[in-house]
Amino acid sequence: MTASANLWTHTNTEAVDARPLDADASADLVIIGGGFTGCAAALEAARSGASVVLLEAQSVAHGGSGRNVGLVNAGLWLPPEEVVAIMGEAAGPLLIEALGRGPETVFALIRDHGIACEAVQNGTLHLAHAPSGFRDLEERYRQGNRFGAPLQLLDRAETARRTGSERFHGALLDPRAGTVQPRAYCTGLARAAAGLGAAIHEQSPVTRVARSNGAWQVEANGHRVRARRLLVATNAYHAGAEGAYRPQYVAVSYCQFATAPLTAAQRAMVLPGGEGCWDTALVMSSIRTDAAGRLIVGGMGNSEGAAGAIHAGWARRKLKALYPALADLPFEHHWRGRIAMTRDHIPKVVEFAPEAYAVFGYSGRGICPGTVLGTAAARALLGAGAEALPLPVLPAYAERFTTLLGGYYEFGAALSHAAAPRLPV
Repeated sequence: MTASANLWTHTNTEAVDARPLDADASADLVIIGGGFTGCAAALEAARSGASVVLLEAQSVAHGGSGRNVGLVNAGLWLPPEEVVAIMGEAAGPLLIEALGRGPETVFALIRDHGIACEAVQNGTLHLAHAPSGFRDLEERYRQGNRFGAPLQLLDRAETARRTGSERFHGALLDPRAGTVQPRAYCTGLARAAAGLGAAIHEQSPVTRVARSNGAWQVEANGHRVRARRLLVATNAYHAGAEGAYRPQYVAVSYCQFATAPLTAAQRAMVLPGGEGCWDTALVMSSIRTDAAGRLIVGGMGNSEGAAGAIHAGWARRKLKALYPALADLPFEHHWRGRIAMTRDHIPKVVEFAPEAYAVFGYSGRGICPGTVLGTAAARALLGAGAEALPLPVLPAYAERFTTLLGGYYEFGAALSHAAAPRLPV
């Protein structure tokens, strides 16, 4: 296995002309960050006829968007009644409805712009790792259907048929959802935006942000972009710059391990319908396949950190427990990404200055919320106002003890993975 060899980088066939910023520029909207949020915003701004400049410090989808599991899930990680309890009876249902339409928004963009990203809309499976997990799914099924989601509760036998594993106690199927190659999807958004006139610049780290005479001035590579409106879309990969707003969140790692491609016979057994899956365990894990038939096992934790060997050992044991016949199949790729987690697991839109938004905090649900909120943020900034967003715009947002909590989550993941042989899979 090649250390840190990101499968999504290896298999991405989408490309965008995104040369480094090499001259001063002006635009209606300047975006910092080339992930799902920034690229969706750039596409919407260009589609509406606005001029837009996007500045990415590394490459498009370098951060969490290019390291994502690739599950195009509807809604948030939280059950809908918890969303309403946190946000209120007016705001909660609006966000639930908007993100419930999220998969169709994503797949429509893929169709409309011909994005080559291995898109499969055959649903996702939320897997019960234990009897207690199935009870949790029964409650999520009740709540989801109450809010109009076409969820299906599957028994143990049907779950085994769909996954090819006997280890799960049932599942919740969301037929709206699906999977994509996430780096390709994000790159395709950028390519589509560039095709409509957006200026996309990679290798253009922002070094200074200031507001002067009613406009934003953003500096990168020694050059200046002047724009009336600003969107900060860096999420968990915010690098910081003089005068720039810094989103606050807890950074949590998630790692993935991809096998060699399965044989035709193995592919017919393992997730034959192509659903993407994650489980109900407190330290969550995921399984899915890609277009070439690789099986991808993911879990909380930093496989590139001090506990990397623990996480890698867990992935091998997890594969053996789920699919004994595949126990010796080699892992050919592994990588990890950072998740921006907020304390209430609700995304945040902060208007930190006039005509300037920061959007962040997807808590592991980046594809649909990033696409939906990036698109809506562009509309809001370009004239539609805060009403274009499906959640309230905050004047400020703060998190406490972020570094301490990030370390706590990594320790918990490492402890859980080290003890995995003695716990239910």
